[in-house]
Amino acid sequence: MKPVPFDEAETYEPEEGWRRVSMAGSDRFSFEWFEKPPGHSSPMHDHENEQVCLCLEGELTVATEDDEVTLQKNDSVLLESNEPHRVENTGDELAVGLDVFAPGRSFDFWTDRDE
Repeated sequence: MKPVPFDEAETYEPEEGWRRVSMAGSDRFSFEWFEKPPGHSSPMHDHENEQVCLCLEGELTVATEDDEVTLQKNDSVLLESNEPHRVENTGDELAVGLDVFAPGRSFDFWTDRDE
């Protein structure tokens, strides 16, 4: 067993109000808890990992090159491997979500990427 206490987990905070926390996982899957302030959007990006984005609180709009869906509490979406996408808080309140990646990835995706 490999517990990861939330308050001790690796955290990435590139902008005020946008935070990602690396939760328990492995090389086969990984979890990243995140929060986004109203109006915040990740840039359009892709990665080799399949991704499930689960909205825990607030509202998240997930856009690809071909489609867009707005997630409310407990809604989720699957993003295929290498599918360009962005995730935006289109609501008026803080949005909280959980991303699951397969295969798992290290937090280096965020800390070592080019802006």
